[in-house]
Amino acid sequence: MFLPKYPDSPSPPPTHTHTVADQAPVRRQAPQISIGTGAVVAVLVGGVVLTALLAAIAVTAISVAVAAVVLRSLLRDQDRR
Repeated sequence: MFLPKYPDSPSPPPTHTHTVADQAPVRRQAPQISIGTGAVVAVLVGGVVLTALLAAIAVTAISVAVAAVVLRSLLRDQDRR
């Protein structure tokens, strides 16, 4: 019942002739780009410097905002007297 049934006379495999249209397109190799270690170090140092600069700008902006709120509250209290 579970045994496979084989054909009596196996048919020959279909013949297939390869034509130019059947061939896969030729892939060209991408040009090799060599990057020196100096360039990698320069990019990393530049990234660290820019990140530190943005962090300093953010801290400065927050401190200026806090100082403005404190000064505003001090001036408002002085106007009420």
